[in-house]
Amino acid sequence: MSSIDTSLPDEIASVADDEGERLSKDVIFELLKNRRRREVLTYLLEADETVTLGELAEQIAAWENDTDINALSSDQRKRVYVALYQTHLPKMDDAGIVEYDQDRGLISLSDNADLLMMYLDTETHRQDRWDRWYAALSVVGVAVLAAASLGLPVLAAVPMTALAAVVVAAFCCLSGAHLVRNRHQERNVDGKLSRIE
Repeated sequence: MSSIDTSLPDEIASVADDEGERLSKDVIFELLKNRRRREVLTYLLEADETVTLGELAEQIAAWENDTDINALSSDQRKRVYVALYQTHLPKMDDAGIVEYDQDRGLISLSDNADLLMMYLDTETHRQDRWDRWYAALSVVGVAVLAAASLGLPVLAAVPMTALAAVVVAAFCCLSGAHLVRNRHQERNVDGKLSRIE
């Protein structure tokens, strides 16, 4: 019977400095190249708490087999459980991505996890859709100006230039908020990138 290689590549084994806060790009991509490790990160991000190895393995097995957790066979569960237990979670723990208590079977995200999250396509990253705000404001602006030009009683009393100025001011406010948010995100990403060697 062949044994599973649980050793880490040299890049991962010597990944962190004394404080454990830096990762090289090679280590990040080594960790992310495996689908199961990406699924571990996705699950832990969604759970936002410490999880057990059993529940983590069940969910990943369900994703891999495109089925419900209740429909999994014991072989499907065991295959994922063993791979996580022996290989993936120890590697992620050594790199400081997860906190893995092997004796108790508990897993949670660690401080370095945020360095990998920015490479994943998660709901957190997909929610930042400014195009929807601009589109909604455009529709509202056109509707208000059209209603005023058609002589709707409430809007007809307000001069068209004042309504246009309000629409333009609304776009300026939205653009300002977008700018502030982008600057904040840039500083956040720059801070993360500074921790990558």
